Amino acid sequence: MLFKDIIGHKEVINKLIQTVKDNRVSHAQLILGPEGSGKLALAIAYSRYLNCEDKQFFKENHPSGLIGDSCGNCRSCIKFNKLIHPDLHFVFPNATTKKITKNNFSDNFLSEWREFLIEKSYYVSLNEWFEKLGIENKQGSINVRDCNEINRILSFKTYESEYKIMIIWMVEKLYHSAAPKILKILEEPPENTLFLLISENHDQILPTILSRTQLIKLLKVKDNEIIEKLSKNYQIDDKTTQFIASHADGNYAEALRLLNNTDEEKFNTDLLINWLRACFKGSVNEVNTKNGSIEGLNTLVATFAKIGREKQKSFLNYVLKISRYCVLINYNQSNLVKLSFDESKFIANFYKFINAQNIEAVSEELNKAIYHIERNANPNILFMDVSLKMHKLLNNKY
Repeated sequence: MLFKDIIGHKEVINKLIQTVKDNRVSHAQLILGPEGSGKLALAIAYSRYLNCEDKQFFKENHPSGLIGDSCGNCRSCIKFNKLIHPDLHFVFPNATTKKITKNNFSDNFLSEWREFLIEKSYYVSLNEWFEKLGIENKQGSINVRDCNEINRILSFKTYESEYKIMIIWMVEKLYHSAAPKILKILEEPPENTLFLLISENHDQILPTILSRTQLIKLLKVKDNEIIEKLSKNYQIDDKTTQFIASHADGNYAEALRLLNNTDEEKFNTDLLINWLRACFKGSVNEVNTKNGSIEGLNTLVATFAKIGREKQKSFLNYVLKISRYCVLINYNQSNLVKLSFDESKFIANFYKFINAQNIEAVSEELNKAIYHIERNANPNILFMDVSLKMHKLLNNKY
């Protein structure tokens, strides 16, 4: 991953290059941004540049829009291609699996991690990583063993490059009880050691971690940048490219998922439509109507219980997004709404049931459900409860 391979963020990249040029590299930096914005890609490209043996500095108005980049050919760059540089280290959320049944920590999964990043072009999501691990219903975290390993690794000198770099992906998943183990080294790291912390949720990071880092903020990727990248890398027609970019909503990881997983996308859309219809009817068992049958809540709740906690949270966030779109349509702001054909067809008749009067309560119930999933609530009880509450809200019985 070179700087030139990152989608957008030229201004941020150039500022980082300038800090290297001026020898003003901060020892602990937090890269914050939404999913699919390129945080991890930026961290890896930055790490590569710092340890490149032939750093490139470009003149003004370079075609790339950058003021520099890694050479791509030196010994260090070649190792970065495969993420096997001995001075590049990763910590990321993990859990026990069928293969690793106890004492799990990030190093157990390094080969899967490298394969995952390269396979996904460094634009990844937490859900996809947990699917890769096969952790099923468990919730991944960065644990005490990970923190002990951070201290152990960073106690050694660099092997062959100027900087030893520790990338902590999704630092908000750090166990609160584990955090004290890395606070001292985060504040006073060994010489030529760089921490790059990556997060999607500023509010979930411990204040003691935040106060020790310099913030780098990334925004969503622009639609035209996603279109340009997809057109360059994949042989797909303009209509499909534009649809994917529009539906991805600035998330390139989502764009790649839409490109490669149309069956999964259809499953989520069908589940959304069936669930909202069932919530509106409020029937526990299947209902027959003039337009066909509607699945009962019992069947749908059983489906939710099988898909795992991360997918459950992802689905509820999807419902939140669709709910917001319904409100926008109610206010004649359809130009701000990005929907697939199947979603549009459903929302055209459903949008009036989620409006300014109930959107706050709908959002509150969905967010509460996400909160309880994170705390290991029983999915059968939780989804039946939120379904019945949605029934009341959709029918103005609140």
